[in-house]
Amino acid sequence: MLEKHVQVLILSFYGLIRHVISAFNPQSCTVKAFKEPTTEDLSHDFLWRIHKRAPSRGEIVVFNRSHYEDIIQPRVHKTIHKSIWSQRYEHINAFERCLSDNSIKIIKFFLHISTEEQRKRLEERMNDPSKQWKVSERDITDRKFWNSYTVAYQDIINRCSNSWAPWYIIPANKKWFRNLVVALIIVDTLERMKPKFPKPTINLSKMTTDI
Repeated sequence: MLEKHVQVLILSFYGLIRHVISAFNPQSCTVKAFKEPTTEDLSHDFLWRIHKRAPSRGEIVVFNRSHYEDIIQPRVHKTIHKSIWSQRYEHINAFERCLSDNSIKIIKFFLHISTEEQRKRLEERMNDPSKQWKVSERDITDRKFWNSYTVAYQDIINRCSNSWAPWYIIPANKKWFRNLVVALIIVDTLERMKPKFPKPTINLSKMTTDI
């Protein structure tokens, strides 16, 4: 647990959870996964489902995917008009600035792998019975959109990396190197935030164990 009034932290991941967060206390660290928007989600603005999962003070929240999907997917697959998704860069910057102004520290990681490495990992999963359940049809069909995804991510990083919510591009072909670099960035961020343990809720100086 962290002190209730200390800054909190959001980590926005695209494909990395277990190896980095295993060292965190589960009482103060939770993972929020964002899948396809529900009917209720779609009845609100695109940031509604994100904002309601923002951390309370003293918490660390890990976003597995995030509000950036609401630019990436519509742009690549042309599911909504450009006039709609093109406004979302500014909306996201304003949203993240609002979180930052309320003492929420945001760091975002883009795990960059080559198309050859992605193909290799996908084939390994497809050929491993213990991992086949992880493969979706989109994992395969989306490979033909590789260049479109690359351009879309480049624009997001260029337009939505700010001092209050920076993007970090992590070379991820080597998993050990990826894990190390991400861990070092998180440690450095936490050290600069200077988190503290919660204060006791009772006056321990007046307590005794001689009962």
